[in-house]
Amino acid sequence: MKRWIAFLPLMLILTGCSTSEKAEAPQSKEKTHRIAVVPKGTAHSFWQTVLAGAEKAGKEHGAQILWKGPSDEKDTQGQIAIIEDFINSKVDAIVMAACDAKALVGTVQKAMDAGIPVVTIDSGVDSDLPLSYVATDNVEGGRIAARELAKLIGDKGKVGLIPFIKGARSSEERERGFREGIAEYPNIVLAATLYSQSAISEAMKAAEDMLTKHPDMAGIFAANEPGVVGAKRVIEQRKLVGKVKLIGFDASEAEIEGLKSGTVDALIVQSPFRMGYDGVGAAIKALKKEPLEKRIDTGVTVVTRENMETPEARALLYPGK
Repeated sequence: MKRWIAFLPLMLILTGCSTSEKAEAPQSKEKTHRIAVVPKGTAHSFWQTVLAGAEKAGKEHGAQILWKGPSDEKDTQGQIAIIEDFINSKVDAIVMAACDAKALVGTVQKAMDAGIPVVTIDSGVDSDLPLSYVATDNVEGGRIAARELAKLIGDKGKVGLIPFIKGARSSEERERGFREGIAEYPNIVLAATLYSQSAISEAMKAAEDMLTKHPDMAGIFAANEPGVVGAKRVIEQRKLVGKVKLIGFDASEAEIEGLKSGTVDALIVQSPFRMGYDGVGAAIKALKKEPLEKRIDTGVTVVTRENMETPEARALLYPGK
């Protein structure tokens, strides 16, 4: 009997602990959303900055970011296959930059039919299906590039244009904006338009062909990172730095170096970090059934050697640093 009395307090303590633990057991956590982010390509630094923005938003919202895209921006079928795999794996939302504005419409429809909200970034599709489009106003960016180039060449002379891929909305819009902008200058002739296919080697060939056919060319606008890097190399090789003005789009390390060295005269700088960040943020809003802007303009800024060290320019040239 004494043994039982001695043991009783211990049993009460253990029973009390057990009851307390059950009462304080945490409730089930909120679901972790799986958000697929599908870029047009993965080879260029622009897309790595998009990824950094997407991951930051994912971390803030407790979402898992699934990043996968084709290595080549021309690989439309590869991108379709990647997105269809994400649809089949039942991700919660898709954030994507379309390789081809027309070809991806059916894939977006398939995702929406499966109950998966779609947000487009950078390069949209020819449809109102996506719940939001997060991107630069590329037409206005092209116009700004035209005005900057016109100013650099004294509002007269021959110029060349290096867009990247026919069918890619961002390329087509920058080309349209540049053409509209240059048309405002009667003494400037758009002498050549050649595509880079988002490859440095093709951009070099385009620049070589332009400068061979038009040795008096005064300036070139290259509409994305590979185009700028390719044109920059040719201008340097031909010892035309300062003679042929070069305006570029984006802000990769090689482009920034070109700006510092004087080969690149100005960059039309987007905010790829914001595209990734705001794109994921829009997807989260869609999943929470919150109001969503149909169009989010992430803006552009003209960066030159004169203003590249300002805090505003540095924040765009070196995002996250």
